[in-house]
Amino acid sequence: MNPVSLHINLTVEQLIEAAIQLSPSDKLRLGDAIWNDSYEIPEWHKEIVRARIREVDSNPDLLLDWDEVSESL
Repeated sequence: MNPVSLHINLTVEQLIEAAIQLSPSDKLRLGDAIWNDSYEIPEWHKEIVRARIREVDSNPDLLLDWDEVSESL
């Protein structure tokens, strides 16, 4: 792997243009690096998911069968 040294200021548009020029495998690596960054899920997001799980646990009839739904698409 060839190291890249950048000591310049880039706008987001310039960064995107540079990323577009990467090989497909390097684009995947870049995407993985961005999304695997230690992003903290906000507590209010977690609570929304917990509330939805509680709702389904108490009302299982709310769930839809994927096979039935996909037939109607």
